[in-house]
Amino acid sequence: MRKLFINSIFFVTLFFSVAAIAQNGISVSDLQCEMLTDPEGIDVMQPRLSWKLKANVNQIEQTAYQITVASTLENLNADKGDLWDSGKVENDESVNIIYQGKRLENRQDAFWKVKVWTNKGAVKATNAHFSMGILTYADWKSTRWIGYDKASLGDSVSQFSRLSARYLRKELVIKKSIKNAKVYIMGMGLYELYINGGKIGDQVLAPVPTDYTKNIKYNVFDVTAQLKEGKNMVGTILGNGRFFTMRQDFKPYKIKTFGFPKMALQLAITYTDGSSEIIRTDDTWKLTTDGPILTNNEYDGEEYDARKEMKGWSTINFDDKKWLNAEYVQEPGGFYEAQMTPNMKIMGEVKPISIKSTPKGTYILDMGQNMVGWLQLKVKGNPGDKITMHFAESLKEDGTLYTENLRDARVTDVYTLKGEGEEIWEPTFVFHGFRFVEVIGYKEKPTIANFTGKVVYDAIKTTGDFECSDATMNQIFKNAYWGIRGNYKGMPIDCPQRNERQPWLGDRTTGAYGESFLFDNQTLYAKWLDDIKNAQTADGGIPDVAPAFWRYYGDNVTWPGTYITVADMLYQQFADTKVIEKHYSSMKKWIVYMEENYLVKDLMTKDKYGDWCVPPESLELIHAKDPSRNTDGELLSSAYYYQLLQIMKKFAAITTADSSDVVYYESLAQKIKAAFNSKFFNTKNNSYGNNTVTANVLPLAFDMVPKNLEEKVFQNIVHEVAVTYNGHISTGVIGTQHLMRTLSAHGRTDLAYKLASNTTYPSWGYMAKNGATTIWELWNGNTADPKMNSQNHVMLLGDLLIWYYENMAGIKSNPETPGFRQIIMKPDFEAGLSYVNASHESIYGLIKSNWKKNKNKLQWSITIPANTSALVYLPTANALEVSVNNQKLNALSTSYKTENNKLVLTLKSGSYSVNIK
Repeated sequence: MRKLFINSIFFVTLFFSVAAIAQNGISVSDLQCEMLTDPEGIDVMQPRLSWKLKANVNQIEQTAYQITVASTLENLNADKGDLWDSGKVENDESVNIIYQGKRLENRQDAFWKVKVWTNKGAVKATNAHFSMGILTYADWKSTRWIGYDKASLGDSVSQFSRLSARYLRKELVIKKSIKNAKVYIMGMGLYELYINGGKIGDQVLAPVPTDYTKNIKYNVFDVTAQLKEGKNMVGTILGNGRFFTMRQDFKPYKIKTFGFPKMALQLAITYTDGSSEIIRTDDTWKLTTDGPILTNNEYDGEEYDARKEMKGWSTINFDDKKWLNAEYVQEPGGFYEAQMTPNMKIMGEVKPISIKSTPKGTYILDMGQNMVGWLQLKVKGNPGDKITMHFAESLKEDGTLYTENLRDARVTDVYTLKGEGEEIWEPTFVFHGFRFVEVIGYKEKPTIANFTGKVVYDAIKTTGDFECSDATMNQIFKNAYWGIRGNYKGMPIDCPQRNERQPWLGDRTTGAYGESFLFDNQTLYAKWLDDIKNAQTADGGIPDVAPAFWRYYGDNVTWPGTYITVADMLYQQFADTKVIEKHYSSMKKWIVYMEENYLVKDLMTKDKYGDWCVPPESLELIHAKDPSRNTDGELLSSAYYYQLLQIMKKFAAITTADSSDVVYYESLAQKIKAAFNSKFFNTKNNSYGNNTVTANVLPLAFDMVPKNLEEKVFQNIVHEVAVTYNGHISTGVIGTQHLMRTLSAHGRTDLAYKLASNTTYPSWGYMAKNGATTIWELWNGNTADPKMNSQNHVMLLGDLLIWYYENMAGIKSNPETPGFRQIIMKPDFEAGLSYVNASHESIYGLIKSNWKKNKNKLQWSITIPANTSALVYLPTANALEVSVNNQKLNALSTSYKTENNKLVLTLKSGSYSVNIK
């Protein structure tokens, strides 16, 4: 289940106090209701409505709800649900309640509220609001795309393209009093919107990227407060983004291009007299390319000449006589859709920790953290002085920037001063991945006060925190946090710094699952599934990169299969069945495509990347040359294809697909399992393939090993990890996706902990010990030809973050009740840690698990959200040793049982202090 998906520049979570309490003596501060909705531009005809209950008392359970949806605020305040009144519904569901009212119309406003009954009282949340977007293509038909489809003086269309920003403006006269007004805008590739001199919204780098030949995202803004009766000005700046691509005239067989920036916009106004008007883009808009943004290129940077600023260009009465009339241009080709995921914002700031001069008179700025975004500068100087900023992730031994790993990305911003006192500048249409900046051009030595790093990523909430007794694990968690958020760019990209920055599927096969504990990434990944679906070929093939900005249609299993595993993550973590229903037929189409083209003798014969980035035997190597370290590609693809069939079998049941689908998946899976064991299982040593950890982990994790042989296969894993590799990682991208959980599931969490806390090569801790503040692309990224190493990549995290939360903290969604409706709290207290403090904000509310232990006592503080429950596993079978909230367990009404020599408590919502002697 998920929050209501809408199109909005920002997400709004509304929190409301109790309106009425029915019984049981609960005070108004003890029970509250938080409504989850977002305000503008939904294009889903049956939106889903959600709310959270918050309580300061234990054992809160919803028993009923009543939703009221009205066309006006006045009707809602009068409890008149002219769009929908659900009546009192005896039901405990509080997320993803599907709207069942009257048909919602184009651009319609809807006001809603919910009353909730619980076993402890009733609560009514105050009013919330959403609006519908433009629901038909025909409504856009008379809105013309405008732009300037050619290069200007100073531009170039080449391998290293340069293209100045387009500035557009339109003055208009509003003759009536305004009731409300909204802008619907598609600005390709990136836009900023201005009305009467002020920027609209705090988004940056909008809209989110797509394959523009398949779909175009529009954003919606309520601009009622910005408009006035009389003269007004609406203006935009168009940047290049991924529309006018960074390498426009380079490798056209590989890199997809879309043309020159362009825009379509509607301003819809409703007047107080009840009439309405829509103002649309046409060729009466004025345009210039002769503004201060001389070029903007995601790979190469932005150049800005402040001397060319056009003071007042976005206000009325500006002299635009020398501007051109905008031209009608060809539409991009993709279908127009409301953007259901938030745009990017400046989500934080980083102050530099040092600035040092170099012998050549430049300065090296150290941000102290590998970050993604840009640098704001303050400077004084003469007109025409230039400040140049080169960005990099690391330094050479001589203290200068190391840029070889950026490949041909120039990552350079240039600011030309206008010479008017202190000038403050930051770029508009680029982002960089960097820790260090070489600054050139300051007349006087700058200080760190002259610079501020702006952290930019999708405006999604941080939902998880983790701290434990091991400093190395804490640093790895911090590195993962910075790496993940830096690579959220309207889609999950692989790296933010070099000439790549692509949404590789294989990087998120399991990574998306781990990320979901840290971030509310539901809408991001739901959007990405759409990107993958739109990139699917007519015969069923799925690329390795989606949107397919790079044409990498190579056909394999482990990368395209992410389409299915991410959908499974959204179901498991957010209880989202809608994405499964939406994508089921496309996922099945790919399953059949791979079977028909690459399944030979019941084995999947096509693999492309192997167990990518296995730690090589030498610190100087990029890839392992020792064949004993590499896993057979047919083994990898067959095992993963088998696992994907298991997931598809579950999806078929969820979608109530034809029952023959379940039979098809099961039959095919069993054939593959038999062929897999026949070919790859070695009966002499009870191992798979060439006995790599990956070769054994996959069939064990996917339940392909005969039950009577599981322990023997697992002992091979233990021997390889503990003896052959001396307690170190030996898996690449594929094996690491299941390594940590498999070790814990079979009783060797101590060995998993050793992998997680190592500081010697190869390990996550080795990266941290050697200065990493994000996750490297290579296990030995500081020695293995560093020019091949991105220092901000997340693919090697595998299932580490899942293991942090589910196995160390004990915060896991019960697969039988997805979305954390019931939580499995089963930490491994004997792994080697002495304390863990962790939290996760689920769709039902905040979950906390804080425990600490010594030789004689375990103290465990637990928070369970209202309207949920938890299965709590205690490391004792003796109830007399346990107290809960200072009461003996056997004296409480709490139900419990004994399972595998452990007590298992069933706790309803609330806060608990569990003590075990």
